[in-house]
Amino acid sequence: MKPTLLILAAGLGSRYGGLKQIDSIGPNGEIIIDYSIYDALSAGFGKIVFVIQHYFEEAFRKKIGSKFDNLIETAYAYQELDACLDGFKPPEARSKPWGTGHAILVARDVIHEPFAVINADDYYGPNSFKMIAGFLAAKDLCPNDYAMVGWTLKDTLSEYGPVARGVCKCDERMFLRKITECKKVEKIKGCVRYLDDGIEHFLKGSEIVSMNLWGFQPSIFQHLQSLFRRFLKEHGNEKDSELYIPAVIDELIETNKATVKVLLTNDTWFGVTYRRDRVIAARCIRELINQGLYPENLWE
Repeated sequence: MKPTLLILAAGLGSRYGGLKQIDSIGPNGEIIIDYSIYDALSAGFGKIVFVIQHYFEEAFRKKIGSKFDNLIETAYAYQELDACLDGFKPPEARSKPWGTGHAILVARDVIHEPFAVINADDYYGPNSFKMIAGFLAAKDLCPNDYAMVGWTLKDTLSEYGPVARGVCKCDERMFLRKITECKKVEKIKGCVRYLDDGIEHFLKGSEIVSMNLWGFQPSIFQHLQSLFRRFLKEHGNEKDSELYIPAVIDELIETNKATVKVLLTNDTWFGVTYRRDRVIAARCIRELINQGLYPENLWE
């Protein structure tokens, strides 16, 4: 059974004004999603599921989704405020959905096979997709055996401002033991620092970080449903609280309900956190095209 690729794209509408201004980084208007799907197809994925919101569905299908209708099976899941609440009533002041854990959970009815999860606006590289596809295809996996592709922290920072990163601790067999969300991570005078409640902390830069490329089996949906139900009971009446997938993973590891194998990649990562990051992303894609990794026109 070929794995599925779940692309978390529900945040694109607010970030890019309804998709009208979404940044192209390729020579023929290609965006980051195009390169991720190209790499996923090459790695042997058999289906693409997009997590979006209804209000920009028409624009998304026209600008992005329609490219792949004849290339691979596609499906859609919708991260709306009222999705998967099982009777819980959100506060009137709340308008946004419930975070990346919730974004994965809303796809529970359209995914019944092993799958990988990525962010829509991050570039991961072809070997990263091959690594996670290979893990998901292994014959000896147990239902709660998961994986994560890891990068070196210093290779994932923006030149233009602070970012958030999930810093990982692994055991000697490269199984994840803990993932800590560090906010406002940035390069400062040759060092890497982050802020926690205004307190400055320093990192080496050699730490392994998660960029939200995960490999899951369908069992994750049952875990997510249980943890999301508890999250709503404890935090559901807060205006901005969110259930992040690193918090879910930490919980599953600590309670021995899942294992997460960390797969280290040497692929280049880049994203578009800041508008000026687009220049670097476009330069990186041009270099990869010149190296022969991608054709000039990706879908010609």
